[in-house]
Amino acid sequence: MNVDFESLLRNLRNILPPERISTRQAERYLYSYDATALEFYPDIVVFPTNREEVVGIVKLAGKYGIPIVPRGAGSGMSGGALPVEGGIVLSFEKMNRIKEINTINHYAVVEPGVITSVLHREVEKVGLFYPPDPASRNFSSIGGNVAENAGGLRAVKYGVTRDYVMALEVVLPDGTVIHTGSKTIKDVAGYDLTRLLVGSEGTLGIITEITLKLIPLPRWKETFLAQFSTPEDAISLVPEILSIGLPSTLEFIDGFSLRAVESYLGVNFPGTEGVLLIENMGNRGEVEHWAGELKNFFEKRNVKFLRAENEEQREKFWKIRRSISASLSKIKPNRFNEDVVVKRSDLKRLIAESYRIAKKHNILVADFGHAGDGNIHVNYLHDRKDENERRRAWRATEEMVEEVIKMGGTVSGEHGIGIMKKELLRKQFTEEEIELMKKIKRAFDPDNILNPGKIF
Repeated sequence: MNVDFESLLRNLRNILPPERISTRQAERYLYSYDATALEFYPDIVVFPTNREEVVGIVKLAGKYGIPIVPRGAGSGMSGGALPVEGGIVLSFEKMNRIKEINTINHYAVVEPGVITSVLHREVEKVGLFYPPDPASRNFSSIGGNVAENAGGLRAVKYGVTRDYVMALEVVLPDGTVIHTGSKTIKDVAGYDLTRLLVGSEGTLGIITEITLKLIPLPRWKETFLAQFSTPEDAISLVPEILSIGLPSTLEFIDGFSLRAVESYLGVNFPGTEGVLLIENMGNRGEVEHWAGELKNFFEKRNVKFLRAENEEQREKFWKIRRSISASLSKIKPNRFNEDVVVKRSDLKRLIAESYRIAKKHNILVADFGHAGDGNIHVNYLHDRKDENERRRAWRATEEMVEEVIKMGGTVSGEHGIGIMKKELLRKQFTEEEIELMKKIKRAFDPDNILNPGKIF
């Protein structure tokens, strides 16, 4: 990269104070990696606090022809926020204000650096609810959720991030500011740029403000943990459970994942090789009726289950689910954490294929995730320092994706493509379809300075 960095830094100091510009190696390292554990050093890290500063930074990046990579909390699983070509990392951690919570029209206006769980708490204080619930909610940011179209645990009933984004303020790669969508319930004026930008992984524009739809806060919860002697027994019941009524959450955990959690948390589920964690939210009468139906359903099939009697027990159930990733890292330091999606009728086949492929390549596999919407995290565990093991794990991943595509599924349900799934994307789309996507990228970013090296 042939850039006059001294000149660039002088111009940056006309936009930001020195303490919000960093070229120190230690700080550059902190912004060189994300949840993939891959490392790409940026040349400069900047910390804007408002839209005008973002505009100035973007214009400078264009003038000097240097890449600019927007970054939230660095919790992404696909490498979407990694500066693979160096350049400027634009961190949104200081743009973290909740600007408005409108209790009449049920929306919130936020900056991209707002942490997801913080928004959850603040809107719930006034009786409102923001349903998207990624597993990383305690540290992921709304801007990152929007950029990757994050899903999460409640998607089966409430949908994903895209379903709650009403409007965006976006800085384009030439510094132009645009506004998409509106604060109205209905809006079909022109092309839907909002939905195009959600999930675009920071490659089309830099989001500086987000208007999110809210709904009334559900007042009652019922939570079940069902235990099975095989993972196939657990996953095969998913379509039948959904015929009783749509729960807010229906999570699957296989035996390997459960053993890891047992060791990590010191809990014990003897004889259990598959778990379904099911929760419903809503008004009390409706949810209690659903819970009674589910209880009868399990009893008729001799399924062993626990029903949360209080909030403490409910939290214990959820701690099992939320501890899976940390517990797997104790077994192997690395994993290809796929977020494939299939039709719910194909879930049993998906699990069987994941085990078959793991055995073929002599690789450990852990399956868990959002069974209610067909989105399973297939994790092929490995140590990337062992090149042979890493290659076997990647080949297993490729074969798994090929099977998913044969089922009419998709390579990613919520993590995005980033750099981790670029090769896999070509298994799902034709060259003509990918070229159309590239044309959209060129229309927004003809000089390819915004988050280059991602998706394609």
